[in-house]
Amino acid sequence: MRILLASSEVHPYSKTGGLADMVSGLSKTLARAGHRVGVVTPLYAGIEDRFSGLSRISEAFDLPVGPRRITAGILALEAEEGLTIYFVEQPGFYQRAAPYGVNGTDFVDNAERFVFFSKAVVELARRLPWRPELIHAHDWQTGLVPLLLLEEARQTGWPQPPRTCITVHNLAYQGLFPRHAFALTGLSWEHFHSEGVEFYGQLNCLKAGLLHAAAITTVSPRYAREIMTGEFGCGLDGLLLRRRHALTGILNGADYGEWNTTGNPFLEHSFSPADLSGKARQKSVLQRELGLPVDPSVPLFGSINRLVEQKGVEIQLAALDKMLGEGLQFVLLGSGDPGYQRAYQELADRHSDRMAVRFGFDQGLSHRIEAGCDFFLMPSRFEPCGLNQLYSLRYGTVPIVRATGGLDDSVIDAQEDSSGATGIKFRDYSSQALIKAVGKALALYAEPEWMAHYRCNGMAADFSWQKTAASYQGVYQSALNL
Repeated sequence: MRILLASSEVHPYSKTGGLADMVSGLSKTLARAGHRVGVVTPLYAGIEDRFSGLSRISEAFDLPVGPRRITAGILALEAEEGLTIYFVEQPGFYQRAAPYGVNGTDFVDNAERFVFFSKAVVELARRLPWRPELIHAHDWQTGLVPLLLLEEARQTGWPQPPRTCITVHNLAYQGLFPRHAFALTGLSWEHFHSEGVEFYGQLNCLKAGLLHAAAITTVSPRYAREIMTGEFGCGLDGLLLRRRHALTGILNGADYGEWNTTGNPFLEHSFSPADLSGKARQKSVLQRELGLPVDPSVPLFGSINRLVEQKGVEIQLAALDKMLGEGLQFVLLGSGDPGYQRAYQELADRHSDRMAVRFGFDQGLSHRIEAGCDFFLMPSRFEPCGLNQLYSLRYGTVPIVRATGGLDDSVIDAQEDSSGATGIKFRDYSSQALIKAVGKALALYAEPEWMAHYRCNGMAADFSWQKTAASYQGVYQSALNL
């Protein structure tokens, strides 16, 4: 197949969350399976400086966005055999300090930035000599692509335009903009109504994709079921129910080429299920790095998170305030809401011998936290997939998760299967439920043989991209056969 993926971020070129990891892992695996694959993404600040080998291709695109015409250049990088990364160059839009906004505030022109990007995706697909037969769009930033492509094909007589698939990574983020932003698309206003792209008087970019893509996927089977309910559907559950036959939940994979416990440049010590001594030494490295007392007998809990309400920040803070006196240590790496950051810092200041926090993004430290901790906390209110629990399993770190979305799909609790247990689950969204789960973890830590049993089960679990990519190939083929 000939597949063009469109995403607002792709690891290692840009990243704010799991979207970047998913697109990177899927595209590489598809290319290695013999498909012709392209990925189109914005050329953000610093990419040209950090990566060599980019070359300018094609003539510049001159695209209408509302009353303006805006020019885009296209740079290409041959990432590996069969995989090309295409960067949309528009300095006024993308040469900024961050992809979407700064200090918790979105850029005011995000509608214009991503309408333009979606138009550039369609134009690139039309011009590429290898003629992609399917475009796989990701999240609201490319939600308009299926509709723009259909209109382009209708107006220009484009022979055999690509079919489209859209993946919802988090339905809570839909790309909502005021009514007047619809004029930026250049589409007929006949699309702007309650059964079209309009959503309570606003333009809904993601809704456009859900309406017009041949196939819809989410990043876990349980999340696919959850978003067809009023509790998790974010106002789009009715539409998703109507399109349920086009909807498939596919659990994300983990890139074990990067997230591995042997020969990892971010880790000082290697380890394996047969020899966990390196993990114990890595724990000491992490305690020392973050200024905590180096004590192998103390259970070490970790968290790597965006500090937003979805991730269960409130119940985690409340639980930690009560649990830090129970003979445990806790480390956090994350960024997000300034109020949440202050709350974590204040808690760490009160328990400096038990808790350490680091704010921002640090790829190396994220590996050392996953490898050095005994337990990993993910008390999410909802979680479409989650990746850190997959990394924790591979690193022999027992995940403690709320049973929602992909967390429920990927972690096995002892109550479900004691012989195959890999983690600890709780169901109520409350600090009391999290405290009880942490209590189970402390009891588990006091039983070294059972702790090793959980660790080895997790490290043996297979969430490789090969399995995930095979599922996507099935979805693609079904879309092409429509």
